[in-house]
Amino acid sequence: MTRAVFLAFEGIDVSGKSTQARRVAAAHDALFTFEPGDTPLGRDLRHWVLDAATPMEPETEALIMLSDRSHHVRSVIEPTLTAGRSVVSDRFFASTLAYQGYGRGVDLALLRAASDLAIGACVPTLTILLDVSLGVVNERRDHDQKDRFEAEDLSFHERVRQGYLELAQDDGWFVVDGAMSEGEVARVIDERVARLPW
Repeated sequence: MTRAVFLAFEGIDVSGKSTQARRVAAAHDALFTFEPGDTPLGRDLRHWVLDAATPMEPETEALIMLSDRSHHVRSVIEPTLTAGRSVVSDRFFASTLAYQGYGRGVDLALLRAASDLAIGACVPTLTILLDVSLGVVNERRDHDQKDRFEAEDLSFHERVRQGYLELAQDDGWFVVDGAMSEGEVARVIDERVARLPW
């Protein structure tokens, strides 16, 4: 039996990935899910990792993210794929490489090894990166909301963005200009995902 499609959307905050991930999931009757926090355990982990008031070392942050992902894969993603239904996720392992690796400076080789342990053989059929400049991010962001990542300076977010672009080139992701109109972004994505074996 052909394995169901597993599609992951990546990008820095306010890139539009969540909107597009939900839309694609609905269009293809796939399960929409997200990281971190789309399980009861994950909600607790999400609270701690996003709480800007709680000091946290980069390695601790990474391990919390990986704990959420390990639980998410085994309790949500793999059972859904095994049952024959496709999954669309807002973030997956690439987020940890981009944010904790490129952004925080945690060793990428160690993060990849830990990610392999967390996800096992569960890898996306396709990863779509919505890329936007920090100028676009600044225009779209709600400046009154500041979680642990939103509170970081522009240099952090630029490192994350560049990390995503390097990963996309190395791993053959589909990169979309997220600065286009929402409708144009949707059109470009739909042309690509239509070729997946839904």
